[in-house]
Amino acid sequence: MKSKEEINMLGFTIVAYAGDARSDLMDALAFARDGYFEQARELVESANDSIVSAHREQTNLLAEEASGDNFEVSFIMIHGQDTLMTTMLLYD
Repeated sequence: MKSKEEINMLGFTIVAYAGDARSDLMDALAFARDGYFEQARELVESANDSIVSAHREQTNLLAEEASGDNFEVSFIMIHGQDTLMTTMLLYD
């Protein structure tokens, strides 16, 4: 069973990856708006890498829970899930 501290760290990790992706996507929009499409494409690729990393952390946690390892959901974990979801919507 994961400790509350471990769950919080996973939440922070997801927030960090999702936040990096969101920043890259917002910068990509600005570059594209100014006609710098290659730079925008590179930032979108970077954002995708961050989203994949965040999703990997989330999937590992879900797999642990599915195998019977229960844990207490913290506010930071909820924030991480929300940040990841909205970033994925921005990516789409």
